[in-house]
Amino acid sequence: MGNSSTFKFPIRLHVVKDIDVSARLRLFSGSTEFIKPFVQAAKQLEEIGVKAITSNCGFIVQYQDIISSSVNIPVFTSSLLQISLVYKMLKEDQIIGILTADVSSKGLGKKHLKAAGAKDIPVVIRGMENAEDFKALNENKGIIYPEKIKEELVTTAKELIKDYPKIGAIMLECANMPAYSKFIQEATKLPVFDFVTLTN
Repeated sequence: MGNSSTFKFPIRLHVVKDIDVSARLRLFSGSTEFIKPFVQAAKQLEEIGVKAITSNCGFIVQYQDIISSSVNIPVFTSSLLQISLVYKMLKEDQIIGILTADVSSKGLGKKHLKAAGAKDIPVVIRGMENAEDFKALNENKGIIYPEKIKEELVTTAKELIKDYPKIGAIMLECANMPAYSKFIQEATKLPVFDFVTLTN
């Protein structure tokens, strides 16, 4: 998401500052005390002429309506916004498997699905909070080993499908995951959706 060569059209990166780790946790839990910087960022991007705005964390979906209402251009905050579309592509008895950064008590849950307009869609969720190398990537800690992260994501996806054979597509919540979408798709033989498919 933060690499401009990911997309075949011009992009403008904008960093929302003054959000430390503890603030991020409160923001992702649903607290609106830090929404103002995101709204200001959206307005600044609109003023400089961008035609659409996205973000790099699926948990921001909780603020989709607030941010999109603050500007006059399209805003799509989370890859989870694709859930309804993907579900319509599947057979009636199939479900969507979601890989997320965190599915613990502070992680992805019903409130996020509701905010994405997907509260009644059958999904199963698997978190990466216990995957050592992915966690290091997600928390910007230590040395990053892409091959190990790939192995963790592919293994987790395969285990999820083994546990839930009715999965017909995989959704990646976290913007640190799309670099591995191709490998997940090849390993599972299922379509994979992420921030890149959303933005494109």
